[in-house]
Amino acid sequence: MPQIERDSILTLEAYARARDEFRRKVMDHKKHRRLPLGDHVTLIFEDELTIRYQVQEMLRAERIFEEDEIRHELETYNPLIPDGRNWKATMMIEYPDVEERRRALARLKGIEDRVYVQVEGSPRVYAIADEDLERENEEKTSSVHFLRFELTEDMAKALKYGVGLAVGVDHPAYSAVVDPVPAEIRNSLVGDLA
Repeated sequence: MPQIERDSILTLEAYARARDEFRRKVMDHKKHRRLPLGDHVTLIFEDELTIRYQVQEMLRAERIFEEDEIRHELETYNPLIPDGRNWKATMMIEYPDVEERRRALARLKGIEDRVYVQVEGSPRVYAIADEDLERENEEKTSSVHFLRFELTEDMAKALKYGVGLAVGVDHPAYSAVVDPVPAEIRNSLVGDLA
């Protein structure tokens, strides 16, 4: 999947004009890339479009227009785009009540390493989590993690052929599985593979 190039980033003014339509397009696209795992964990599988949206929104929110700062944002966000042999996802742990969330994040230490994808007929592929920085401390895990799932060539071929896909989490304090992954999400993810 291509990286986001500097010359493809809209200026703040141009983005302001295009934002409503672009946002609608991205929200519609994300419907096929959002996968709840149980009641409290959600994966958003990232791609060039979702990351482009995040970059443009960050530039807008922070009023970033200087060249060095724009390049820094691209260096920060481009690694979140899958490269054709993997999937990258933002994992959110969601509890609406603040106290319940605090207790859950303490119980769920290490959950980011227990999220997996499984191509039918193949072993589970566990996430490589938080490569940019540590998001867990002695007391708790973070409510947001960045995950990478590395697939073999045979797994990619099998998915393109049409085999099933499951996604789950098997942490001692939280387990959930989606098997099979709904067709529209599966098809969107298979489109990420080279």
